[in-house]
Amino acid sequence: MGEARPERRPLVWWLTGLTTAVMVAALVFVTLNADRMGAPRTALNAILAAAMLLYAGTGYLIASRRPGHAIGWLLGSIGLALAASVLAEQYALYGLATAPGEVPVPKLVGCASATTAAVTVALLCYIVLLFPDGRIPSPRWRPVLWSLGVVFAGWGSQEFQAGTTVTGGISNALVSAGVAYPNPVGFLPRHGWYSDLLKALFLLAVLTAIAVVASVFARRRGASPERRQQLAWLGYVGALTVVWILALGLGSVLLPGPAGDRIGTVIWAFLTLTPVVGIPLACVVAILRYRLYDLGRIVSRTVTYAVVTGLLVGVYAGLVLLISAFTGHGHTSPVTVAGSTLAAAALFTPLRARVQRAVDHRFNRARYDAERLVNAFAARLQDAVDADAIRDDLVGVVHAALAPEHVSVWSSPSHQAR
Repeated sequence: MGEARPERRPLVWWLTGLTTAVMVAALVFVTLNADRMGAPRTALNAILAAAMLLYAGTGYLIASRRPGHAIGWLLGSIGLALAASVLAEQYALYGLATAPGEVPVPKLVGCASATTAAVTVALLCYIVLLFPDGRIPSPRWRPVLWSLGVVFAGWGSQEFQAGTTVTGGISNALVSAGVAYPNPVGFLPRHGWYSDLLKALFLLAVLTAIAVVASVFARRRGASPERRQQLAWLGYVGALTVVWILALGLGSVLLPGPAGDRIGTVIWAFLTLTPVVGIPLACVVAILRYRLYDLGRIVSRTVTYAVVTGLLVGVYAGLVLLISAFTGHGHTSPVTVAGSTLAAAALFTPLRARVQRAVDHRFNRARYDAERLVNAFAARLQDAVDADAIRDDLVGVVHAALAPEHVSVWSSPSHQAR
């Protein structure tokens, strides 16, 4: 049942192989253009290459096992669109800045970089709408499906608007190299009716985005426990993304200046990577049901390390300020920094254990209660001698921890005869 149909398997291979070939070509141009882009944008393109492999791999995994499932094909298509966007941008950069005149029509190819980048966003929205079974929640949601197509068609049409500038794809590498150029295929008017149309499309886009998010909650109503657990994986990715957005806004208010900019850059990286990496992984777990019920454990670990990191940062900053105040130095010495770092490192293990127990008690209650029951049973078992009492106690622990429909205990005849 899990095998792909023979006629579908070649399509999966072709999609994955084409994505890999486009990605390799893009990385060749990234290597050639490294001096023109600088280290940050080169590193960004390396991360994008990893994302291409992730989407292509997860798409292949789902499409090969569930060939009729739309999300597998959408994930694979995202990998291809992302690879095409990077390739178009890097091709244009090579032909305009690195080696001018060495490749044909670089400006025309560069126009496709932003369009294919928009396709990746469109496909991600379709995944959210169709998650986790590859179908819309009900026929009443068909207008949302159609409006998504209208919104992204209008977004893509901006690439044909006169008076615009081609800056590249996701990394805007053409701007950084100083070779951004006027759109050579612009024929739609800059103002007038088309501008009014874009304003209407923006309003439609906002309403459609709200409806796409609402579709996830609509699926939860009356859903089975398994379906709710599948949706919880996508909800976890969304909640974590919202946390990074709030942290980014809070950091910009509380930490202005260079220090805040550095922290903001790190938070922005996490904000970008969370949905990029989280959505395909959530799709694999939910659709293939691999470790589907491990979400509580992951949430508890996430909360634990976030709390521990915040506490250790506070301890580190407090020690640095305290030592600097006592020594009377206006700046932090290397000894102060080293001592504060060692103190924070020494606190990590005991602090993590205490926070983990507290978080499990709140966010992973089932695991916490099960461990408590098992530990109590092990303690009673040390002094138990009656086999019947041990069996009854074991059955009670299993019922309390796992709540099965029935429990059977087998014991060998040799033990029964003793």
